[in-house]
Amino acid sequence: MQKTADKAALDQWYCIEQLQEIAVGRTTNRLLGTDLDVVRNDHDDITVTIAGLETPLPTRQRYGCLWTTLGTPATDLLPVPEADETDRRVIVCGAISVKTSGLRIVENFLDMAHFPFVHTDILGAEPHTEVMQYTTEIRREVDEVWATNCQFFQPQAALSATGGIMTQYMYRVANPFATILYKTCPNAADRWDVICLFVQPLDPDRCRAHPIMFLIDDTSDLTDLVHFQQLIFLQDRIILENQRPALLPLEPRAEIPTRADATSIAYRRWLKEKGVTYGAQIRAE
Repeated sequence: MQKTADKAALDQWYCIEQLQEIAVGRTTNRLLGTDLDVVRNDHDDITVTIAGLETPLPTRQRYGCLWTTLGTPATDLLPVPEADETDRRVIVCGAISVKTSGLRIVENFLDMAHFPFVHTDILGAEPHTEVMQYTTEIRREVDEVWATNCQFFQPQAALSATGGIMTQYMYRVANPFATILYKTCPNAADRWDVICLFVQPLDPDRCRAHPIMFLIDDTSDLTDLVHFQQLIFLQDRIILENQRPALLPLEPRAEIPTRADATSIAYRRWLKEKGVTYGAQIRAE
């Protein structure tokens, strides 16, 4: 049975597994406190059901992943047009378990201020610690949160980077548990590298993160690209699992923001407007 009544969370599409990792036969999975059965037959047909029930859930196979929903989403999967560009490499980076709220993971992904201190000599370094002013907005026509005109000095913005550069960023929160980063591409000055983070909330304070990259990079070794992204995320996991509370506070007085937290402020306000409660702390303690 479903373990949450949060309709805003139920009515979303979620990445629950990478297609290449689904074995033939029956495997178990979990989403929003609900146990799932995933069955792949010898013909590569995949069905997903709530454990103990027979009615299949809706599924999609996109971006190298299996998606499902426990509700009735108003739209299909979030669009990532760059995924269809033939010269991009699709890098599926593995699922990473994290003992925190899925909303915390999305918010951390939006935060530039931690780069020099958590990802030292990769995404940031002292003395380049200032987060310069940028623009945030809730785009009502598509119901997404965007941050634009972001920039940050990075010693190694990507695996293919050969030196430090001032990296341009755009952030897009496409649904409460899915966010996308567009950043300077070292190999194509007029295009963006695209890094997606699809979060699978297992329980309010436990989840899996699925990073997927769509890169203009025809030279780097696949394993090296995956390890580079995993290194960054595992550095984040240490911080995420030590944040208190594990659930994301939505009351304005619960945590004191700074100018650098403009995207976080917009994200939390948007979550409250949508009525998202799964993984959130509604009242300050």
